[in-house]
Amino acid sequence: MTSVFDLAPETPVVPVVVIEDAADAVPLARALVAGGLPLIEVTLRTPAALDAVRAVAAEVPGAVVGAGTVVSAAGVADAVGAGARFLVSPGWTERLLGAMRDSGLPFLPGVSTTSEVVALLEQGVADMKFFPAEAAGGVPYLKSLAGPLPRARFCPTGGVSLSSAPAYLSLPNVGCVGGTWMLPPDALAARDWARVEALAREAAPLRGPVSARPR
Repeated sequence: MTSVFDLAPETPVVPVVVIEDAADAVPLARALVAGGLPLIEVTLRTPAALDAVRAVAAEVPGAVVGAGTVVSAAGVADAVGAGARFLVSPGWTERLLGAMRDSGLPFLPGVSTTSEVVALLEQGVADMKFFPAEAAGGVPYLKSLAGPLPRARFCPTGGVSLSSAPAYLSLPNVGCVGGTWMLPPDALAARDWARVEALAREAAPLRGPVSARPR
């Protein structure tokens, strides 16, 4: 199965988007893509989220849109039906993991403890979301996992910023980072897509040591 990390390997920054009005989804996605961030996670936290995923999938060909905050098998089915190309969860259960596997889409189940990482590795899952990244230990925590658990790869999300993202991406067990810093609430409220594009353009050059990442 294709990995989420392989969907846009040259731009390992994933905007984590909360859409309140589905009409904003397409211009927002176009701004992110124009700024160099094609991998877009739309969180299933609002009534407009699925319509937003559907619109981006249909109308923004340069975008690779996924669904985040997937917390149930029903949510997986809804995301697949809306055209999501990858799935992200804040945590996982056996039932949710099974549904994500059965979807056929790349997915990142969420973890915040070593035991959860080991449990997923036992299930043959090596790609994970580390959430909430900063609150759960941040860069030092992930660095400490690289030695004993080298097969695990992470997408840290939660409190990651433009200033902290390079430190995460420098780790050999980090494949991408998720963040909201390129989506300031005042810019979204004003529908200032030019500002979103500029912030995306600032984030897009961030890189990690691709050749060093475990496969």
